[in-house]
Amino acid sequence: MDNLFASLWKRIGMKTLLSRAGFKKRSGTAIDEVVYALSLWLWLKKASIGLFAREGLQGSIGKDVLYDTMNREDLNWRKCHEQIAAKAVRGLKVSGKRAFVVDDTIGRRFGKKMPGISSHFDHTSGRHVMGQQVVTLGLSCEEGFVPLDSELFISQSKAQGLHQPFRDGRSTVAKRYRVAQQQTKPEMVKAMVHRALRANIMADYLLADAWIGSKTMIRLSHEASLTAVLRMKKNKMKYRVTECHQGTLKNLDLDIKALYQHAVRKAWQRIPGQPCQSKIVDVTLNLAENDKMPEQWAHVRLLFVRGSVDTNKAKAGKHDWAVFLCTDTALSAMEILELYAMRWAIEVYFKESKQHLGFLKEQSNHYAAYVASIHLAAIRFCLLVIGKQMQGASTIAQMRQ
Repeated sequence: MDNLFASLWKRIGMKTLLSRAGFKKRSGTAIDEVVYALSLWLWLKKASIGLFAREGLQGSIGKDVLYDTMNREDLNWRKCHEQIAAKAVRGLKVSGKRAFVVDDTIGRRFGKKMPGISSHFDHTSGRHVMGQQVVTLGLSCEEGFVPLDSELFISQSKAQGLHQPFRDGRSTVAKRYRVAQQQTKPEMVKAMVHRALRANIMADYLLADAWIGSKTMIRLSHEASLTAVLRMKKNKMKYRVTECHQGTLKNLDLDIKALYQHAVRKAWQRIPGQPCQSKIVDVTLNLAENDKMPEQWAHVRLLFVRGSVDTNKAKAGKHDWAVFLCTDTALSAMEILELYAMRWAIEVYFKESKQHLGFLKEQSNHYAAYVASIHLAAIRFCLLVIGKQMQGASTIAQMRQ
């Protein structure tokens, strides 16, 4: 397996990519050999980096060298990740739909000495947990998924600060720490999408779950010339419906629940070949966040969908419906659902990276190691994608095995 990994490492020119990303080391083991070892250790089924250094490397590279590299504040892991992701994307087929997919996941972490962890609401368990939340941007297409970028997010609830200051407040990791503290998740997504576009990684669509379905994301889709397909919350955001009443056009500003009562509740239509019903409502939405901003009206399509959420139910309940927003008012209900289904690839990536790719598994209490860990997990996945293309494997899991 080591030989297979080594041949893949040389084939994609990892030594050159690391040099371009500014990875340097003054003395001792060459930096590309250290990063090689950090990328490899998870697949050798060792419980920790220390055990891997002792048994797998047999003292050729000590665990202190590996941890010192992960704890370095000057290494730009994002740049390295971006270059490898670009190589993985270039290996995908050009034809077919391509979509930027955005989502977040939580790595549960405990300990009073761990900096940068905070309280986050876990939708899986339905309660708040301590840990690190990672916002990820990926590219989804028919041939597979490639993680493009990641950012740590620190909430304002129970946040644990640094136990010792960074050696250099201008370093890459120090800047990432300030972003994690100060930026909102939509702001992080905006920066990640623009970085991907500057790296010449192109897509046609932007997909996201309800947590990020907001005016900010719709404005981003317009700026980046992307068609947004977002699941929306049932909140108080107002949508404008224009109706003709006694020969006069009348504007109604309604939130999602009021719009459901007004235009959807008794007007469901079957989706051919699907076990669910839908209703399309075309509306206009003011993308201005507040009254101080100039009005910015946009035409959007809302797709209301309902189906039984429980296989034991014979009939869907009155609350068993969801709403999706699409910025292309020409797409049908089936096309919108098919596009949104491409978002599932990022959930598979999260599961794979947590179970098999060492996502936030390194035993360190330095913030730089957390930044390194999220990108190393993504780099390992990108290597699997490239390996799958070269070896002709049918799935990522088969390539990993």
